Amino acid sequence: MSVVVGYVPDRTGFLAVTEAIQQARWRGCAVVVVNIVDEAGYTRPTAADEVDLDAVQQRLSAAGVQHRIEHRTGAGGTSAEVILEVAESEAAELVVVGLHRRSPVRKALLGSTAQRVLLDAPCPVLAVRAPAPS
Repeated sequence: MSVVVGYVPDRTGFLAVTEAIQQARWRGCAVVVVNIVDEAGYTRPTAADEVDLDAVQQRLSAAGVQHRIEHRTGAGGTSAEVILEVAESEAAELVVVGLHRRSPVRKALLGSTAQRVLLDAPCPVLAVRAPAPS
């Protein structure tokens, strides 16, 4: 059993990891962080590089929770599909995803990873959103 968190290297992604840590402590289980680098590579802002993943690793270690980072490159499938696959294979108790501020038109044209995870997850989903920058 674990808490699976979809991670992107921004404020919302870091908040999602923080919430996953808290949930894992309450549930007494591990955290599995998932980041996907698709065919667009590191040009996409959702792709975490080594520095980003090292910071997440340090945060998880400092929190004292068992954890693993699934950094998938050329994963095949959408980010939502990969997150859902990991959640299923881990028998996740919870999936944590970050919500980003996007216009309705952009969501309609590009879809939403969080929306797909919310609709298709095999377990409860916690959606978090970082406060707007001041």
